[in-house]
Amino acid sequence: MQHLEPRRILMCLFFACFLSACQTLPSIEEGEPTTTLHTQPVSISVEVSPQSVQIPIERAPLITTSVALPPEDKQPEPANVWERLRKHYKLTPTLHPRVTGELRWYASHPASLRRIQERARPFIHFILDELEKRDMPAEIALLPAVESAYQPFAYSPGRAAGIWQFIPSTGRGFGLKQNWWYDGRRDVVSSTHAALDYLTQLNRQFGGDWELALAAYNSGAGTVRSAIRKNRKKGKPTDYWSLKLPKETRQYVPRLLAVSEIFANPDQYEINLLDIPDQAYFETVDIQAQLDLALAAEMADLSIQELYQLNAGFNRWATDPDGPHRLHLPLDKAAIFKEKLASLPNEKRVNWKRYKIKPGDSLSQIAEKHGTSSKLLRQVNKLKSSKIRAGKHLLIPVSTKRLDQYASSAVQRRKQIQNRSRRGSKQHYVVRKGDSLWEIAKAHKINYRQLAKWNGMAPGDPIRPGQKLVIWVKAAGTGKVSALDLKPTGIHNSVSYKVRRGDSLSRIAQRFRVSVNELKKWNALPGKYLQPGQRLKLYVDVTEQTTL
Repeated sequence: MQHLEPRRILMCLFFACFLSACQTLPSIEEGEPTTTLHTQPVSISVEVSPQSVQIPIERAPLITTSVALPPEDKQPEPANVWERLRKHYKLTPTLHPRVTGELRWYASHPASLRRIQERARPFIHFILDELEKRDMPAEIALLPAVESAYQPFAYSPGRAAGIWQFIPSTGRGFGLKQNWWYDGRRDVVSSTHAALDYLTQLNRQFGGDWELALAAYNSGAGTVRSAIRKNRKKGKPTDYWSLKLPKETRQYVPRLLAVSEIFANPDQYEINLLDIPDQAYFETVDIQAQLDLALAAEMADLSIQELYQLNAGFNRWATDPDGPHRLHLPLDKAAIFKEKLASLPNEKRVNWKRYKIKPGDSLSQIAEKHGTSSKLLRQVNKLKSSKIRAGKHLLIPVSTKRLDQYASSAVQRRKQIQNRSRRGSKQHYVVRKGDSLWEIAKAHKINYRQLAKWNGMAPGDPIRPGQKLVIWVKAAGTGKVSALDLKPTGIHNSVSYKVRRGDSLSRIAQRFRVSVNELKKWNALPGKYLQPGQRLKLYVDVTEQTTL
């Protein structure tokens, strides 16, 4: 074996080290501005026994590389999630004007960044684990900050739900179960798996370009492909920054890059990061069958609210009888919960009630009254259809606490939104057969999107007869009539009445205990006669218990 001179050995080690350092840099197009690659002269230490040689390297990345690195299994673990996050960044940083604009906004709203961190605390370690398993950019762990500000119960006007903001159809396409009991789009574990599957698929579609994949996650792959085709026809570049995309999508990737830059360099932007340990926050426990959530919270020594925050997928007072049969619990609460669950008799997982069917009852009405579903009642009582007979009995699963104690169930979340104080006079409307959100809004001269927002809905959500909606009416002097200005006593609700065949003003006035003159005052009637299907606005005294 030929022996090499010490000088040649030194040079070989130097170039090997230099090339290794260069490979850590993301590729940057010539002339492209950057933001997070701050550079300055550093030195690379090459360890050659018995002495070390210092070699200056101009414009090297802000790292120090040494040949004498400790073995990989002995590398120090990140002290917190933010160190781990930065360690696995893969996206190319840039000082594009769209990014700097978003940077200014976030840097000037430190309270928003703090709320995002607080909400991310239970989940970010888990998400980073999943990203590393797939060798995906760690910046994607911050995508929920852009999508939902890390709120598990976030719900958009476009019917997108959860921290990853899946719309119903896309959620189902990636295996997220959605029914009366459970919505997998809000289950952080299930939705994270689905979101990373979706992003991986998009990344493949766009040839490994993460910026295009992220844009497609926001606006759809078809929208991005269409923009690429148009640029190609015009001989223009087809990278993300050159495409003509919807306004929201043009802001989407810059927003993620801006948040990533701030979390990479918090001191530079005078942002304080919370000390979140790089360790699991929760454990997923197999519960094997349906379980009352209030009972589960009690056994885990948690408030119901705390349990819902970790298990936001559950819509009602209990887990889905058809699964998933699991709960996410804080690590320090899981052991005691499993111990108590093991000693809990199956028949005590939920309470049961024997209900005698009354004349006029329907299975759906009984189910709604008891906070359960018609499907479950059919299963439990072995009914072949929804037909029931008065005098017979039904076995009904019921909650251990009053339904209003389940603060984050779908019903209670909607009530909380409806009960928020807003400008104007609060009215109620009971949905009638054939109603639509748009028609109700039009009849009350309000925007249907605003009506949906007041009621914790998306504009496209279905409504059903008997459902109660909140409507806020502007006070007198603003051009809108307030019921409180029209009646001296009682509590008045604004209702919309659809004229039926054979109706007359006097008959409608008599039915709702108002006068014909009031009907005329409240409605600009186009003619002498009413037409079937025509809408009338009425202000009804609910203390008189009028039946609509």
